[in-house]
Amino acid sequence: MFRILVMDSISDHGIQQLIDAEDVTVDKKAGLSEDELAAIIGDYDALLVRSQTKVTARIMDAGKKLKVVGRAGVGVDNIDLAAATERGIVVINAPDGNTITTCEHTFAMMMALARHIPQAYAKTISGVWDRKSFVGVELRNKKLGILGMGRIGSEVAVRAKAFGMEVLGYDPFLTEERADKLGVKLSTVEDIVRTADFITVHTPLTPETRHMISRPQFEIMKPGMRIINCARGGIIDEQALVEAIDSGIVAGAAFDVFESEPPAPDHPFLRHPKIIVTPHLGASTVEAQENVAIDVSEQVLHILRGEPFKNAVNMPSIPSEVLNKLQPYYPLTEKLGKVAAQLAEGAVEEISVSYSGEVADVDTSSLTRSVVKGVLSHHLGDDQVNLVNSLHLAKTRGVNIVSNKSYTHKGFTNLITVKLRTKGEERLVSGTLLNGLGARIVQIDQFPVDIAPEGNLVLVSHHDKPGIIGRVGTLLGSNDVNIATMQVGRKLVGGEAIMVLSVDKPVPKDVLAEISRLPDLKNAKEIHV
Repeated sequence: MFRILVMDSISDHGIQQLIDAEDVTVDKKAGLSEDELAAIIGDYDALLVRSQTKVTARIMDAGKKLKVVGRAGVGVDNIDLAAATERGIVVINAPDGNTITTCEHTFAMMMALARHIPQAYAKTISGVWDRKSFVGVELRNKKLGILGMGRIGSEVAVRAKAFGMEVLGYDPFLTEERADKLGVKLSTVEDIVRTADFITVHTPLTPETRHMISRPQFEIMKPGMRIINCARGGIIDEQALVEAIDSGIVAGAAFDVFESEPPAPDHPFLRHPKIIVTPHLGASTVEAQENVAIDVSEQVLHILRGEPFKNAVNMPSIPSEVLNKLQPYYPLTEKLGKVAAQLAEGAVEEISVSYSGEVADVDTSSLTRSVVKGVLSHHLGDDQVNLVNSLHLAKTRGVNIVSNKSYTHKGFTNLITVKLRTKGEERLVSGTLLNGLGARIVQIDQFPVDIAPEGNLVLVSHHDKPGIIGRVGTLLGSNDVNIATMQVGRKLVGGEAIMVLSVDKPVPKDVLAEISRLPDLKNAKEIHV
């Protein structure tokens, strides 16, 4: 008989399958302190929480029988994932449970924005009958730009089509085939920013997406457009948005999220007549709260019964003898994935991983997961992708995963090669572990190199001609960018070549553009590892 402890405000309906299970006993306790929880957790096989309970390393140490911690929701920042992994405790969440409710809230905000509903309501109940001030716009025949075509963005697209909207979609993993199935026009961020009447964002918050809509984007927008954010605060530059509204570029905005929550009392959104705000209600429906509990309860039962499960957010169980051999390769494989993701242009259709040498002697499936994690996390964020869910996330985005082994050494004791295929190109990165030097990148595309995958790198593609290295170095130096190391790779004298520079700080985008314009240079890319 398994014992499950349910904390926080989780409804009986959400955990009904646990209550009904013949091999499970469920206890519900709420409001326990860490001391109180630590005193009783040793009797339980599973723990279910929402956001209130902090599941610390101390709790897990006390949970000698604990096999799984379930979070009835998406975020797991209240659970010590490292401690859980170290102790072999599976942590699961419910990433799909709030999809529909967040999608519907997005549409509620869009409709309220289009028809000035909150403003009209406030004026009407104050005793003023004013129809002329609140003339709205229809959604029909308007262009809706969706930045982020994951679960929620895809659901928004379906509903927008029903309203007669033309939908433009952007996502780093959105292919033309999938866009066609959704009835969405595959677009770039710039296309959407320039042409959309409404824009809604549904991306995670990562270094790549922070302020992805800011002053440069507002400057090229269609006057009178409207913008909605029910995803994460920080994707849209809040101050720049206020300036764009005040200057007449943006007709209005609707935000469910803020860069800092709750917002300060003097936050400009809270008093602006053209901005609608709600207190992060995207997942706040009865159905969503029940759905996440149902999803987690189902997976908890699978884990306790030794059945296949999904939505784990920490590392899967690996035999200790295999883990000891693989451990040094996890940082390398994730970095290879991240580097490859930053090299490739367009939506990734296939990730291929090849192992040669001694590493091919062991089960490398978890290393493949690590590569995929590196590729996806560049676009989705480290908090959204892990070793367990990386393959699942790739599958849902239509990305094919290929893995193969070769027992020949190819000049290295161990060599791992990652290839990314998009519709327009294929990019390759190879890496190895060198005694005394650690992880190294030894090949980029067809060019041999020797690079430590860390910090800020600049990859310059050019023709092999005298003076190019000096011109690049001079340009970086004149912009106060110090070069730490430099590697040059070429196949033929006077042919195509690359240089890889390790620099002490990020290179401004305008400086990269200036490098790309130098004679005999093809392009310059910055890579963050």
